[in-house]
Amino acid sequence: MSTHITCDGVARRDFLRVGALAGVGLSLSDYFALSSQGAVADAKGKAAIFVRLGGGPSHMDTFDLKPDAPDTHRGEFKEIATNVPGMRISEHLPKLAKCADKFAILRGVSHTLAAHELGTRYMNTGNRPLPSLNYPHYGAVVSKEIRGTEYLPSFVAVPNLGDTATGYLGVEYGPFETGSSPTPGKALEVRGLALKNGVTLEDVDRRQDLVKRYDTAFGEFGKEDKLLAGMDQFGQKAYAMMRSSKARDAFDTSKESETIANLFGKDAFSQSCLLALRLVESGVRFTSVSLGGWDTHSDNFSALKNRNLPTLDSGLSGLFNALAAKGLLESTAVFVTGEFGRTPKVNARGGRDHYPRAMFCILAGGGMQGGQVVGESDAKGEGPKDKAITPDDVAATFYRALGIDSRKEYNTPTGRPVMIVRNGTPLKELVS
Repeated sequence: MSTHITCDGVARRDFLRVGALAGVGLSLSDYFALSSQGAVADAKGKAAIFVRLGGGPSHMDTFDLKPDAPDTHRGEFKEIATNVPGMRISEHLPKLAKCADKFAILRGVSHTLAAHELGTRYMNTGNRPLPSLNYPHYGAVVSKEIRGTEYLPSFVAVPNLGDTATGYLGVEYGPFETGSSPTPGKALEVRGLALKNGVTLEDVDRRQDLVKRYDTAFGEFGKEDKLLAGMDQFGQKAYAMMRSSKARDAFDTSKESETIANLFGKDAFSQSCLLALRLVESGVRFTSVSLGGWDTHSDNFSALKNRNLPTLDSGLSGLFNALAAKGLLESTAVFVTGEFGRTPKVNARGGRDHYPRAMFCILAGGGMQGGQVVGESDAKGEGPKDKAITPDDVAATFYRALGIDSRKEYNTPTGRPVMIVRNGTPLKELVS
């Protein structure tokens, strides 16, 4: 997936590069050694897919158009009807218009953080950032709360996530990063899972036999030493994943049926959405995918209609339709967001600038009621019309769909009790 530079000079790849694995150079075995999951009771959704729109997409040109606003605000795009009466979205999202019954649009989502990194931290965690505390990403919480399969990680990022992934929870709940995006018709080579440079499964077997002999030689000492015992336990899990045909197949989009594969485009984002579908179906509990390039301070309309909107339309509609076709939409919560919206007023360069006071989010699946618009922005798209929806409210709703109590307390490494989401109330229109 291409690198995108935001206006503050931060490369998207640089901002995301550190990920819980890549940043500390962990191997597959190391990953499992730091990845023992907790359990959740009474979960409604069994898995989640988080779609990150890096750079801050314009609400005014996507899911919250204002055709009656002044010329200075409304932009070039027209509204089109969807398959839900009264729900209208951008003309450049025709595929999503045909499956609008499968998702809910949140309008009038509002906060006050107009910097990319701060807005990202807020929208990725549901907690307004504090200098003294690094909150965990949704994926880290889900990884802790919902136990995954024995041969796959609970949390996968395609291709990577970021240095804020685990927060105070620690790296054991971080993402397993694929490092690249899939390409059509080809198996994705996942670091630590694919065998390269002539290495065969027989070679792996011989190495594993050496480990067993090592365990025998060290006897009780190895059992008593926690580090050595952990290396053995989780090395065995990594070994099991490497040998598992189910694990390899989960990452191999070329094995998807033609009927399902044809629902997706050929671009990297669409193929990442297809991979997310396969991972959820195979037992991964949380998958994150990204589509950058939304930082449109200039030439906003050309960038959106020629690149971003067709790409988003293809990948996201494919994801919703494929989840429904496989009977997975009810058990899979989907959350689509950027870090903020963009200014309702078009600037002198034909662009829109950072604007956190009004933005959109998309929620779907996991028992949440699709086919509706929740919340409303004012006539010019400058802020909520009545009551604002906060990122905290969206987070509480998302967690509720997964059966996770957003008010549950964790302890930081220093013993400080912290709720998963400090504020926020689940949206009654979406969840009970």
